[in-house]
Amino acid sequence: MEKMLSVWKTHPKEGLELKDAPVPDPKDDEVLIQVKATSICGTDLHIYKWDEWAQKRIGKNIPYIFGHEVSGEVVKAGKSVKGVSVGDHVSAETHISCGYCYQCKTGNEHICQNVKILGVDTNGAFAEYLTLPYRNSWVNDKKIPHWVATAQEPLGNAVHTVFDGEVAGKTITVFGMGPIGVCAVALCKAAGAEKVIAIDNHEGRLKFGKDFGADVTVMASDGVDVRKEIMDATNGLGADVFLELAGAPKAFNDGIATLRPGGRASILGVFPKPFEVDVTNDIVFRGIRLSGINGRKMYDTWYKTQAFLRSGKINLEKLVTHRFKLSEIEKGFDVLKRREGMKVVLEP
Repeated sequence: MEKMLSVWKTHPKEGLELKDAPVPDPKDDEVLIQVKATSICGTDLHIYKWDEWAQKRIGKNIPYIFGHEVSGEVVKAGKSVKGVSVGDHVSAETHISCGYCYQCKTGNEHICQNVKILGVDTNGAFAEYLTLPYRNSWVNDKKIPHWVATAQEPLGNAVHTVFDGEVAGKTITVFGMGPIGVCAVALCKAAGAEKVIAIDNHEGRLKFGKDFGADVTVMASDGVDVRKEIMDATNGLGADVFLELAGAPKAFNDGIATLRPGGRASILGVFPKPFEVDVTNDIVFRGIRLSGINGRKMYDTWYKTQAFLRSGKINLEKLVTHRFKLSEIEKGFDVLKRREGMKVVLEP
């Protein structure tokens, strides 16, 4: 049986394990993808660190192969596969839906009641090969290099979060200048936002936000009154829209506090543990419209993402700061733990 290099979460503690595994065989409705590039997501960092969120969400799944951002080439297709062919370059829609529950039948497959997440509930993309249902295989333009195409999934998250409501002419706070936050800044400006305020506690990441179009940057470090900085930048009115992409309790509360009454809050961040929010005073009495954002809408978000890539207004290449071999994945996690890079790509 042919073997492949793969990256496993094998023990309930920080770290990972590199080991050989059998190359999987696709089922009738699946394709076998030779991974050309995969990238590390914030969710992967939660799993690597084995924080409280990962312990509760992943605990029963180990041992398994993790990772979910991917670009590769279809090398084998099951007999029931439609719309995807051997030789196609594809990325993965990572929400594997059941297709028959209430959510799926009402156009909400991304929040399927029986959803399985690639690399969270199933073996994932940190490997030389993976199998994927053909319905989850998004065919890429072959002009896009694999090391760039692997970053489409986080761009899709940003698209879903930004366009959860109106953007044009709005003042927007974006908390968290990771890859999704930086993409969100660029999307807001491309869609006609009047002012975008980027907030993070890391100078290098704020610079990325500025480079991708932020009008104002706020350093959320000790001694800085983030709320005052935002209110000053909005003439005391507060922001029209608050995008939470940091997964940090302080970011959530600062964002809500600096949102004008009646404003829109779209929350994508994954928080490591529960925290306290004054729902009555900060949300109910101020008429805040709050949405939880989960992944990408299937498949509306992907078409929008593709259109923005074609437009040239979103430069994903600038987002990739490090490229390592898959066998050097520990270096990639070290870079992200030290917050020295933006998007880390691994190439088998």
